[in-house]
Parts: sequence; structure tokens; C-alpha cells
Amino acid sequence: MKYLIAVWIVFGAFASSFSLDREAFTFTNYHLSVSVEPEQQRLAVRGKIVLRNDSSTAQKNAALQISSSLTWRQIQADGKALQFVSQTLTSDIDHTGALSEAIVSLPAEILPGACVELEIGYEGVITLDATRLTRIGLPKDVAVHSDWDQIGKEFSAVRGVGYVAWYPIATEVGNLSEGNTVFEALGRWKKREESAEMKVGLRLSLNEGAELPSVYCSRTRLVLLEQMSRAVAASFQCDFATPGWDTPAFVVGRYQALERPSAIVIHRPMNKVNAEKFSQAAGAVAPFVKDWFGPPHEKAQVLELSDSGASPFESGAALLTPLNDTDPKLLQIALVHELTHAAFSSPQPWIYEGIAHFAQAAYREQQAGRAAALDLLGLHRSAILDAEKALREGAQDKSVPDQSLVAATIDEFYRSKAAYVWWMLRDMLGDEILRKSLALYQPEKDRDPPYLQHLLEAQSKRDLQWFFDDWVYHDHGLPDFRIVSAYTRKASQDNFLITVTVENLGEAGAEVPVMVQFDGGEMTERALVRAKSKAVVRVATPKLPTDVRVNDGSVPETDTSNNSFKVPKPA
Repeated sequence: MKYLIAVWIVFGAFASSFSLDREAFTFTNYHLSVSVEPEQQRLAVRGKIVLRNDSSTAQKNAALQISSSLTWRQIQADGKALQFVSQTLTSDIDHTGALSEAIVSLPAEILPGACVELEIGYEGVITLDATRLTRIGLPKDVAVHSDWDQIGKEFSAVRGVGYVAWYPIATEVGNLSEGNTVFEALGRWKKREESAEMKVGLRLSLNEGAELPSVYCSRTRLVLLEQMSRAVAASFQCDFATPGWDTPAFVVGRYQALERPSAIVIHRPMNKVNAEKFSQAAGAVAPFVKDWFGPPHEKAQVLELSDSGASPFESGAALLTPLNDTDPKLLQIALVHELTHAAFSSPQPWIYEGIAHFAQAAYREQQAGRAAALDLLGLHRSAILDAEKALREGAQDKSVPDQSLVAATIDEFYRSKAAYVWWMLRDMLGDEILRKSLALYQPEKDRDPPYLQHLLEAQSKRDLQWFFDDWVYHDHGLPDFRIVSAYTRKASQDNFLITVTVENLGEAGAEVPVMVQFDGGEMTERALVRAKSKAVVRVATPKLPTDVRVNDGSVPETDTSNNSFKVPKPA
């Protein structure tokens, strides 16, 4: 009889998984005790989590997911064990390509808006694993430079959701072989968890007499643990204020810290020379960042990864990267991003990330001119085009989330497209007005989308509603400019006047530069071309115009093949 009851419990929980709303609950609070055993590559977690039902219906079951290399040991509520079924779920949210999912029968139905606190326990190993990348065809020796997370004897580095689910999550599955499903699932998770709180007590279990390493967790200063003669354990507190957007990560290794006024470079002892170069690069860009965004409220942090080929990883004002011998100019561009985060904060991802990418392009302009800056900005263009195309193709799918910048959950929008938006605002308003507006920006007051718009309008005395409607509050896609016609007439003995008609075939308007070329030079005027509209611009030139071009790359558009026009000679 007991066997039959157990079978029915398991069957009932398993059957319910087919209709389970995995994203019904938001994890509002984590209080975890995390034990790391580097020698065994082992992780053990005990603690409490709070789940809030953000769905529209009462929920009797909840999904809790961790990396497939970890095993659930207990799930309780009010000290009483809860029934749960553990299953392996194929999902590329984790580097192993799978999640260990516990489907939990809650002690009572949780009404919409209500919360439940669970006591949890799980453990296992975290080893170097790039299964999700190798199964889509990436060579293993390449894949491990991207998925470099592991707990190891000499070095441990573990990033959170999207890399390793070392803390519980709940998402729908996402597979790299199925379009953007991984990034969409991650984006929804980040959005739901943007106000969550995570407190982690990290405990290192070491062999007797072992040399104590240094410990780092993202958004926290490096902890240099003091050596004890017979060390067997060491503990410290690691808190993550915004685990949704700033991916929680921890690193354990033997490090030294090189601290300067603008940045801290955390490096291995043998790499002090390159650490100095990173520090010098941060010092070189600090005046530029201060001029644009004011003095930093924290120091940027750079932490060395042991794999010289590892892909860099960013979390807030922290950059985890190999400290390779790199061109100083490239180092400066990379560190502009981190120093911008250290100086300018915003609860809006498109502002926080977009402006850091914009700052890189603006600094590149200072290095080598506008064309070089637009080339750097152009590295984002193909990603934006692909994302917009995928969004248009899935327009009939109601499950596809809104990707207006104020609601964007994927990188191509809140990073790449947002960088262009900031550049366009700068072209429209000028450096001085943009700087003044940013100086007045207060993150704690940014509670409604129009907040930034009103700051910019107050300083510029311009109506920007159309721009924010097309680029920020809604996703209308991208413009598509073409030259309809260009007519030249002699204006005086020494001047020509060319009348250019520009058409925008796209759904988003923009103020775009129109360049008129003549023998030995070029003249530029700006034209505001609304969606599905035409605009006329007139340009005076000292010589007969030969060619006209619309858009210098400062506005992302769907088709640039129709941007040039050969000017016919006047009758």
C-alpha cells in the first residue's frame, strides 16, 4: 500500500509538470550558506528562499532548478519536509546543458501576490563543462574559453544564471539550437528578479595547513584572507544587491590587489606587469569619464582569470578578464565601460548599459575621430538587425515579450540598440546639453519612463516625444532611408544650391545627416525624417555637387544599400 501511495504521489507531481507554470514565482529573497571544497570541486548549499506568486492564479506547485551537476537533498516549509519530484530538464541556461528540477508540492495554495518561504539543501560538483556549446558544434578547446566556470584546486570561478545555476532559479527551457530561446528565458528571469535580494555566507573548506587563497564576489571588494598555521576553513559574507541584472559570481584564487584612485586590479602574483598596464589604462580614461558623468561613486574592478583565452565577463563595474598584453588603446576602450558604470548608475538597464557602450564610442571618437567611433558603434549593428528580424517574425506569438527599451530583456536591445539611441540623442542635442542632463539625473527618482525625456527636454527646449515614442517607449523597428531625388541649381557666381528629398521607408523616425559631396570637399546638413515620410533638405556648396549620401552610420537602419545617389548635372 505504501508503495502504491508513493507511486501515485510521484505520478501526480510528474503529471502536473506538463501544465506547470515555471515562471509563476519570483524569487524575492535568498539567504544561503554556501560551502566550497576546492580540493573536491564540490559545492554544498543550505538556506532559505522566498517565492512570490506573480501569476494571475493560485499555485499549488513550484519548480526549483539548479545545475544538473548538483542534487537536491531537502525542501521544507516551516520545518516540515515537502514532497518533490526531481527530474533532469534539458536547458542551455546552465553550462552542462541541463538543469536538475525539483517539482515541489507546496503546503497550501499560494494566492496571487502571496509568498512562501522554503528551506532548501542541495550539493554536488562544479567542473569545467561546455556541453551546451559542444553539442551545437563548437570545438571543445574553443567552447571551454567561453564556459570557463569551475571549482578547482588552484582556481575557482563560478558565474550565476546563464552560466551555472549554483543558486535556485525557475525558468522555461531554452536551447541554443532553437533561436533566441535561451536569451529570451534569461531576459525574463532578469526582469523578474531585478529587485531580489541575495545574501550568501561563503565558507571555504580547506585541507589542514593549506595556504589560504583570496576570495572575491561580484560587487564586493577582494577579501585577502589571513594565513593561519592550521587552516581548515574560512568564511565571509557576500551580498548581491541586484542578482537579476548583475549576475552573482564568486572567484577563489591566489591574488594580489593593485589599487589606484580610479580602479582596483586584482591579479595573480606573476602578472603584475600587465596589471600595471590595466591600471594605467583606467587612469588614462578616468578624466574623460569624470567630464561626462561626474566623479565615480565606487572604484572600477578588474579581476584576472587564469585562462589566458577566457572570454571576459562583466558584472556592474567589475570586469573578469585575462590580463593579456593588449594594445593600450583597446584597454582604454574596455575600461571606459567599467568606469562609466562606477560613475553613473540607473535602475533602467537601457540607460545603465546603453550609456556605457555609448561612452566607449565617444572615447573612441576622442582617440581617432568620428569615423572610428561609428565603426566601433557599427559592431552592434548586425546584432540589432538580427534581433529586430526575429522579433518581427515572431510578432504573432503572444509569448514573445515586448522589447521596447523600457521593457527590453535581451542584450541586443538594452545594450546595443540603446547605445545608438544615446549617440543619436547626442547628435541631436549636443555634448553640453547631454552632459547637463546627465548631471541632473537621479536614479532614485527614475520611477516612470518619461523621467529622462523630461530632463532632456528641459535642458534642450525641444519636444522629444516623437523620438522617445519611436525608440524608447515602443519598438517600431528601424528606419530605412533612401534618396528620392537631388536637383542642383546655380545660386550665385560662386555657389550651388542642391535640393535633396529623403524618404524613410521604415517605422521609426530619426534625425539623420545628409552629406553632399563635391570636388575637394563635403557639406552636411541634418534632416528629421519621420516614419513612412519624406523630408527635403537644401545645401549650399562652393562647387558643383556630384554625390549625395544619407546616414553616416550614426543611425541604425535596415538597409544601407540605397543610401547613395549620383547627382545629375543641372540643365
